[in-house]
Amino acid sequence: MNDVEARLRGSFAKQTMMQTLGAELEEAAEGRTRIAAPIADHVLQQQGFAHAALAFAIGDSAAGYAALSVLPEGAEVVTVEMKINLLSPAVGDRLVAEGRVIRPGRRIVAVASDVFAEGEKGRKHVATLLGTMVPVEP
Repeated sequence: MNDVEARLRGSFAKQTMMQTLGAELEEAAEGRTRIAAPIADHVLQQQGFAHAALAFAIGDSAAGYAALSVLPEGAEVVTVEMKINLLSPAVGDRLVAEGRVIRPGRRIVAVASDVFAEGEKGRKHVATLLGTMVPVEP
């Protein structure tokens, strides 16, 4: 495990929201991350699809950790703006968010993530997010 991955995994382990959702940081590298969460009974909306809040939560975190990966040791980030486009109902066994840095900067980091539903019927793109992260002092 390299330094970037170790730093991101240490931070992720402190996120109680991700723990509540059963999310896991599956990949952590410079400029990109992947977070997965089960589509469990307690995260469904009224029609039986994964709630958009689940897609947003893991998509936002994947983008945020991608941003953190390009910042110096000791830095933290917060989301200052995030837009989500819901593309299709999220049906399957789990959601997977793949976050990436679009443009790193000292004051803002432009980020994006794509969320996919995975299950017996394969993999389907269900949401895309675009946002801005700001570095903050810990």
